[in-house]
Amino acid sequence: MPLLSYISLPPLHDGYLQNIPSLNKGLNLKLTTNVTFLVGENGSGKSTLLEAIAEQCGFSLRGGNRNHNLEVGWRFEGYKTPLARYLQLGFNPRRVTDGFFMRAESFFNFASYIDELAQDDNRILKAYGGRSLHEQSHGESFLALFNNQFENGLYLLDEPEAALSPARILAFMSVINELERGGRAQFIIATHSPMLICYPGATTLQFDNDGVRETTYEDTEHYYLTKSFLNNPSTYLHHLIDPGEDK
Repeated sequence: MPLLSYISLPPLHDGYLQNIPSLNKGLNLKLTTNVTFLVGENGSGKSTLLEAIAEQCGFSLRGGNRNHNLEVGWRFEGYKTPLARYLQLGFNPRRVTDGFFMRAESFFNFASYIDELAQDDNRILKAYGGRSLHEQSHGESFLALFNNQFENGLYLLDEPEAALSPARILAFMSVINELERGGRAQFIIATHSPMLICYPGATTLQFDNDGVRETTYEDTEHYYLTKSFLNNPSTYLHHLIDPGEDK
């Protein structure tokens, strides 16, 4: 049974939130699997919802767990997401306190924060593969985080594929499987990756102008468009690139 089993929102009439079609009519979502993917176009509300869940759980909104206080010293003091105050979450059996929130766009700041902590106690780097995350490639540092920090709890990830090659996406899927199959961890992942959403047994939630609904990975635009393009790239490129255009 998932640690977080229920997500509820009333209809929204506040500020910019009322302009997010996938969320403004409210939500009533039941999570029945340990891996849930949030898919949709940029600006569809995936990251907004993920961030609000993170705030409700007490995770650092700039990346990290309840003990990573990136707001202090990183000019993010007082940052809150307006959606969190409307959100109602249902947990099994109690509110989640263990886990992690990670967004690809702020991973650099998170890595710098860990380096600052390591100046006082170098042992902290053991939890991230034994060396600074900045001394590893982007993909290596992401996997170091996944392999060394993820254990028990709720993991909220915003576009983790941004730093991962196709081979490392497969390695990441292996990490997910190792943790979630024992019921120790739950993953909610906002993604555009047609590979990642193929993870077996996962729930896929589509965010669009009609709201949020459950779908299959085969019916997502991410999967369909990528598969169609790779099967016949010349057809797409013919319409995108004028072969008679001066080089």
